[in-house]
Amino acid sequence: MAESVRGPRKGPTRSKAEAPDPIDVHVGQRVRKRRVELGMSQEKLGAALGLTFQQVQKYERGANRIGASRLFDLSRVLEVPIAYFFEEMPDAALGPTSRARRGLSASTAAPYEPDPMAKRETMDLVRAYYRIPDNGVRKRLFELTKSLAVADQTPSI
Repeated sequence: MAESVRGPRKGPTRSKAEAPDPIDVHVGQRVRKRRVELGMSQEKLGAALGLTFQQVQKYERGANRIGASRLFDLSRVLEVPIAYFFEEMPDAALGPTSRARRGLSASTAAPYEPDPMAKRETMDLVRAYYRIPDNGVRKRLFELTKSLAVADQTPSI
């Protein structure tokens, strides 16, 4: 069996019990982030790629791996360079095998948390915020939000 940088090569499919590869999950999250930034539905992205929205969902979850030609197509439809999908890759996604080969010690970093900026809720909030026509109202809302976030972190006595 062929050996890749990240360990033994997996077959084209995996069992339902096997977790998605962290790199596939990261790339899928980046696809979703960009799609949401553009305000594009899964159906619209699927249509542009000749896929169903269910296939887009599987790519975004990392359940299905994205091949090189599909990644190329995604970069064109989403108007980003291919490198975009690998930006902000956490060390945890590389796995212990890759870290050891690079001569790095065991990770002491916190477990990987998905980027909150990639959430639909965040993108909807940002879009709604910028649709507020009055700059003064928008600024007051911004200040209120900041004060609520700080107040939430203040220890109660």
